[in-house]
Amino acid sequence: MIDLYYWTTPNGHKITLFLEEAGLPYTLFPINIGKGEQFQPDFLKISPNNRIPAIVDRAPADGGEPISVFESGAILLYLAEKFGQFLPASLRGRNEALQWLFWQMGGLGPMAGQNHHFNTYAQEKIPYAIDRYIRETGRLYGVLNKHLADREFIAHEYSIADMACYPWIVSHKRQEQDLNKFPHLKRWFETIEQRPATRRAYEKADKINTAPSVSDEASRKLLFGQDASTIN
Repeated sequence: MIDLYYWTTPNGHKITLFLEEAGLPYTLFPINIGKGEQFQPDFLKISPNNRIPAIVDRAPADGGEPISVFESGAILLYLAEKFGQFLPASLRGRNEALQWLFWQMGGLGPMAGQNHHFNTYAQEKIPYAIDRYIRETGRLYGVLNKHLADREFIAHEYSIADMACYPWIVSHKRQEQDLNKFPHLKRWFETIEQRPATRRAYEKADKINTAPSVSDEASRKLLFGQDASTIN
């Protein structure tokens, strides 16, 4: 029913978390971003931003032609609405889950991503940039930690907000964040880590790829050397 175009990145993990939790049938198509497979014409038809993940729903609710969706947050919302799972039904619960979904998309993901880039991948180590993104990642951890002080999950019940945020916390050591400084966040993280669907999603990832996406100069150029001229 669902075709998932995927690689083993935090954004990719979000979608396998949902599909495994929901117990939905899906076909996984690996897109090796270190080898440039995200630029294949067939993939660009469904993901014009040449990024994973993307899905094709071959049985949309309106009974029409298959629907493609790109951007991980949009995919999570699409799946939650279609299947009626992992998005609170109440007005206030839904509002809370969506706020934190967008918080992850606009804040935690981009800032942690820059943390990864300047701290791990950048060939030139720029102290200001490294410090800037480590500190901002820590601030965002603090925001989520405070929010989780009186609840088990972000919107009280397990939702797409949790699925969006969790994969970005998995790399906390690489981000130079100590979870012991964020006790509510740590408790939440360990709870999700132990969920059977989380284990299945990450075990599936390990079978697909265990190597870093940036392994040589060619992959570095593919991932970090794009500009307007690379958009065909």
